[in-house]
Amino acid sequence: MSKNKEEVTQVRERRWRVPNKRARDYANERKAKVHQHGPKEGLELTDYEAGLRSGYLQCQSDHAGAYKYKNALNQGKSKPEATAISRRIGK
Repeated sequence: MSKNKEEVTQVRERRWRVPNKRARDYANERKAKVHQHGPKEGLELTDYEAGLRSGYLQCQSDHAGAYKYKNALNQGKSKPEATAISRRIGK
């Protein structure tokens, strides 16, 4: 499998964003039901794309809860206290 010289010399960059900013934008797009960024800007979200955004938002919530739980345990809280802290939304 040979590659063009252009393909070999081209530098690839990873596209990433700060997770809370991506989640904020995904939530806004789901509310508006319209793409707000990228080449599809202004087009309506399909059910599949809305589902992807919903899954990402759920994932962010899961990671935040796990982080808060572990952090509370490290601070010496009991498991029931840590569970209550991890389920609280906000600061």
